[in-house]
Amino acid sequence: MSHPLLFREIAMPQCEPKTQPLSCASGAPKCLIAAPDAGDILAALVHQGLLTPAQVHVAVTSAEVAQYIGEVDIVCGKPAWLAPHLHLAQKLRWLQSTFAGVEPLMVAGLPRNYQLTGVKGIFGPLMREYVFGKLLEIFRHFGCYHRQQQQTLWRPHAYQGLAGRTLMVVGLGSIGAELVHTGQHFGMRTLGVNSTGQSGLPLDGCYALDDLQQGVGSDALASADAIVFALPGTPALTGVVDAQFLKALKPGAVLVNVGRGQLIDERALLAALKAGQLQAAVLDVFTQEPLPEDHPFWRAPNLHLTPHISALTFTADIARIFADNYQRFQAGKPLLHAIDFARGY
Repeated sequence: MSHPLLFREIAMPQCEPKTQPLSCASGAPKCLIAAPDAGDILAALVHQGLLTPAQVHVAVTSAEVAQYIGEVDIVCGKPAWLAPHLHLAQKLRWLQSTFAGVEPLMVAGLPRNYQLTGVKGIFGPLMREYVFGKLLEIFRHFGCYHRQQQQTLWRPHAYQGLAGRTLMVVGLGSIGAELVHTGQHFGMRTLGVNSTGQSGLPLDGCYALDDLQQGVGSDALASADAIVFALPGTPALTGVVDAQFLKALKPGAVLVNVGRGQLIDERALLAALKAGQLQAAVLDVFTQEPLPEDHPFWRAPNLHLTPHISALTFTADIARIFADNYQRFQAGKPLLHAIDFARGY
């Protein structure tokens, strides 16, 4: 999701190479910027003197992409807009996604003969605000007090703060790291889950997701007062939060998903909520978006639902990331935030 802002001065940080370099042809490459705020992104890049309007096509709808994608070397855009037209991109050498999720570009049969880079390192602060705002709302009963205010009802409720509770973060990338550090700031015991069971973060315990699914580390799952999913959407992770996984959680735990909707078996989660197994579930992402009006999530008990707003992508951030990588592209240096097609992230 992108949010237009007036462009600001873009700093060019010096970063260590992370991928293999691209060889650059002579002359200025042709570019396409395809996003609802494409004009603002272009204005920021022109302001920096990196691009000229003459070398850039702008598409503000998916339909406009088809007009230009076959002419350009570089695309910066929304994956869902680009995927249907990738077969036309005969000259494409580098694609900069404007979204963190690149699932539309991972569909089997789409071209992969280009360098794909993502958007990373900008969502952590917004995600931690969202996650801990919700945890505080639930554990401290803030929503309940607001409802009581409407009823002119003075009724205190017993509570335990975040300090001393256990937070489990599933997915230990840049977002997961932010959540771990913030949990520790609140005095929480922090557990981490990733693909290897190893992490350089200062955790109280780290587990491999496969092991947890097979019952290894069940004590850790059963100890978590809050479990937050910050995983990418890949076929291997679809439905990872199933009935068995939910049953292994601590009774009264709070589940938060800010990763991808397909991580969760929706029927299993609905059953767990109706049975009172969880204190609450917080969902910002869904298998189908927008969520249909007749979806049972709208009326599920103790479900906090938001319309994929936990961390918006701001125009200035996209322009900064693209500008940094564009300079690297022109210099033949490795690009940052490269996506591995085999892994999907």
